[in-house]
Amino acid sequence: MRVRAILNPRAGVAAERARRALAEGRPSWDPIELALTSGPGDAGALARTAAEDGYDLVLAVGGDGTVNEVAGGLLGSSTALGIVPMGSGNGLARTLGLPLKPGLALAALESGLDRLMDVGRVNGGIFLNVAGAGFDAHVGEAFHHRGRSGGRRGIVPYVWLCLKGMPGYRAGTFSVSTGAGGFEGRALVVAFVNGRQYGAGAVISPGGLLDDGLIEVVVLEDAPLMELLAAAPRLFLGGIERFRRYRRFAVTEAEIRAPLPILFHRDGEPEPAAPTLTLSVAPRALRIRVPRATAESPQGPFSIQ
Repeated sequence: MRVRAILNPRAGVAAERARRALAEGRPSWDPIELALTSGPGDAGALARTAAEDGYDLVLAVGGDGTVNEVAGGLLGSSTALGIVPMGSGNGLARTLGLPLKPGLALAALESGLDRLMDVGRVNGGIFLNVAGAGFDAHVGEAFHHRGRSGGRRGIVPYVWLCLKGMPGYRAGTFSVSTGAGGFEGRALVVAFVNGRQYGAGAVISPGGLLDDGLIEVVVLEDAPLMELLAAAPRLFLGGIERFRRYRRFAVTEAEIRAPLPILFHRDGEPEPAAPTLTLSVAPRALRIRVPRATAESPQGPFSIQ
């Protein structure tokens, strides 16, 4: 099997651990070809070239943003995407049941199976896991700015930004139109969910499937701060769907409007604010390599084939 790994060399200690695991390789693969990025857009271009050259598998070594960019280069090809998680939340990797240590992730991928997964689009840009507007986009922008300014990344700084930002955050007014219903009013979050969780175990769409041709539009209505804080543990302990402010619509397309331009994100990466968000889905558009146990589990994120 011909495998290319795409890695950001500026990712510090984590990148060095990943490089060592990649250098060791896997018994049933040809030596893994390591391609290093040097700037935005490189990961997608390297993935696209690998697909054109007939590689069987391209490994995205990084977080959800890196995975998103690599996937964009593989759409429409027969080359599979594999994830070696190295991010802060690793939302899609966790949904797929991938180990978070590089060597163990590679072993799980070597014995894994290929599945076809849906790909979401918002205003033309793709997302694999979660996109959306509201408080998560607000925190994502702050987290992104922190990283660009040399601040420490990881789940602890992210949670700190959430706790710091929530008391002063003013929920926006949204109009959500879908074929499965709608919402009008103030919302803390309007999320577009293809996977199941934001990352770090924060499950926003329990039971979601990656290959059902649908995106879940999840609305968390605005509420008093103490009510929201009391409900927050449900993201990690289960039961968020029973929160009385929770709304979920399974859709193939949707439109979100607001009185002011909408700040949004795709797989955690902030996007310029837009007056309208248009959501769609490309069913089973991406081939992805997943652990065998995940592919065959009745409770997993794929339909049993």
